[in-house]
Parts: sequence; structure tokens; C-alpha cells
Amino acid sequence: MNILALDTCTEMCSVAILKNGELFEQSLLTQRGHSEKILGMLDALFVEAGCRLSDMDCIAFGRGPGSFTGVRVGVSVTQGIAYAASLPVVPVSTLAAVAQRAIDEHHAECIAVAMDARMQEVYSALYQSVDGLAVLVGEERVCLPEQIELSSEQSFFAAGTGWKEYETAMMAKFSKQVSTLDNELLPTAAAIAKLAEKQAEKGHTLPAEQAMPVYLRDNVAKKKGEQ
Repeated sequence: MNILALDTCTEMCSVAILKNGELFEQSLLTQRGHSEKILGMLDALFVEAGCRLSDMDCIAFGRGPGSFTGVRVGVSVTQGIAYAASLPVVPVSTLAAVAQRAIDEHHAECIAVAMDARMQEVYSALYQSVDGLAVLVGEERVCLPEQIELSSEQSFFAAGTGWKEYETAMMAKFSKQVSTLDNELLPTAAAIAKLAEKQAEKGHTLPAEQAMPVYLRDNVAKKKGEQ
């Protein structure tokens, strides 16, 4: 299974190629310019991996949530490449990608992901490690930091930038349940490729035209006071 993966939903602009089990990746922290950087990064990665787009079986992409512009860029680039190469796509949650990094890098079992959503809110979800892969427990949501849904007795690994941006409010409520914390974790294309591999093997792919963004926030253009 050969998978091309990309993610531009956050300040982490990231690409990866999973080639017969071998992973190649490039990631760049940048506040803007994802659309200008992503294609050059992909070209360089294909050279590094010694393969071509025609060798890929599918394209995995971060479908959100995240920056409104970043999510749109990722979906648009994915659709353009998929159409050109007649490849199916696999959408992957950016929250799941953060949870996957917690599993891979910290051996986490139960992960409470909170990504900064601006407007004093977080994108949040709870994940469980099942056979080394992040599996969603419940649902993804956007909410106030202190309103993330967690069992009152369950301990968990806290992952994502929301735990840094809103540390005071979140730790005041959940500190007794936090077993370990990494508030620097962002989604990466490598984590997305790993999550997509199992889905692709099961045939859970989509045609390019069905690559859709997931924002979670109903009206991303409104300011908080207008919502």
C-alpha cells in the first residue's frame, strides 16, 4: 500500500509518503503560505522517496477541523491531485492525527485532544488506542475549554494546543485526571497516513469529488459576539 498524505489545517504544513511500509515525511511550521509551500514540499518528497504520484494507491488528507483557510487549502490541493491522477482519497480528522501522535510518541492509551479553535474555544474529542491506532470515543465538538466532555473519573493523556492556550481554565477543572500532557502536539501528515492505511486496506476510500472539509463551527466567518 502506497499512500500520499498531506495536511494544512493548522500552522503545521505537512506532507508524507507511506511507501510499502516505509515512511517519508516533511513538516514545516508556518503561520501562512501553505498553498504556496505544499506543492514544492510534495515534489521534494517524491524525489526523496524515489517514487511518483502514479505509484500511489490513494491520497489521505487532513479534513479538519482547523484554520478555515488551511482546511480549504488541504481539500482543494487533495482534490486537484486526486483528479489529475485518478486516485481515491481518504479524509482523516486532524484531532485523530493529534491523538495518533500521542500514541506513537508517548504510548498513550486514552487521549483527550483539545486544539485551539480561537474565539476562546477548542476543538475537542476523546480517543482510545486500539491496536495502536486512535479510535474516536463519542464525537468531535467545538466548545468552551472547560466544557470538553470527559468522564469525571477517567484519567487521560492531554494532547494538543488547546491545553496550552487555555491552560488555566482547563487544568483548574481537569488537573486531577491528566496523567501526562503534551500541549505542543499538532496534526502531521505522517499520523494521517498511518490512520488512512487501515481505512484504505478496508476499501474505505472516496472519489475526489467527495473530499469535503469538516469545520465543526457552523459559521466560521462570524465573530464570537455575532454567534
